[in-house]
Amino acid sequence: MAEVIGVRFKNVGKVYFFDPAGIKAESGQHVIVETARGVECGEVALPNKIVDEKDIVAPLKPIIRIATSEDMETVRQNEKKEDEAFEICLSKIQKHNLDMKLVDVEYTFDNNKILFYFTADGRVDFRELVKDLAGVFRTRIELRQIGVRDESKMLGGLGVCGRPLCCSTFLGEFQPVSIKMAKEQSLSLNPTKISGTCGRLMCCLKYEQDVYEELLKITPKTGAYVKTPDGKGTVVDVNLLTGVLKVRLDANPDAAPRVFQKEEITLLKDAVIRLDKDEIKALSGLEE
Repeated sequence: MAEVIGVRFKNVGKVYFFDPAGIKAESGQHVIVETARGVECGEVALPNKIVDEKDIVAPLKPIIRIATSEDMETVRQNEKKEDEAFEICLSKIQKHNLDMKLVDVEYTFDNNKILFYFTADGRVDFRELVKDLAGVFRTRIELRQIGVRDESKMLGGLGVCGRPLCCSTFLGEFQPVSIKMAKEQSLSLNPTKISGTCGRLMCCLKYEQDVYEELLKITPKTGAYVKTPDGKGTVVDVNLLTGVLKVRLDANPDAAPRVFQKEEITLLKDAVIRLDKDEIKALSGLEE
């Protein structure tokens, strides 16, 4: 077992463990720590806690100190400089005619490095841009290409539900989302219906997936052959959450499907949920 403090460096970022080094910290306090990028100021997301050693990557770097008022002033000054650096970098991108979109700029706490985050459709040769920026700022420059999901997380916005984006409000890390999830949840496979602001599959598809997977284990799928109180037939529609199924009976296939509760039905041969080639081709760009 080991004592740790969890620190995050962005409002809704990943939480990293550090060695308290005898320091007691409360949630919301800011601390100065040493990271792979240099000395940074982060917010305590998890106060002193004992965790299993298998849950940490040793060796842990120690907390240097609780942030002082002078440290927080440095952070505020860095934020002002980030705004200036953003405008300068934009002009340099235009000067070099690079096909890239600048998203954010971040100074490390000790000013030893400036990170420029950007998106681009493909690879970008930014070597001359880095030289130009280094000549202006006289410090180490790092350009980091990010995905469209990371861009949405940094910039924020409103989702189709009308609420602030999940990724920019509470999702510390992205979870993998697949077209198969949308299919299993009987959602319309229209890209505009299941994709978010970033143009990728909505993160919220993941939230209820475990429930749908459990329900699929105990509910006949569309296309399943079943026995009902009125005879045998084929399932043509399923509402997993209510357990209501529509069955086209063999005895009268031209009639409207009959409605049954899943408890009334005996499964004879289940079906398999599959994506056909056309669906895969049409929706391939939504997965990341």
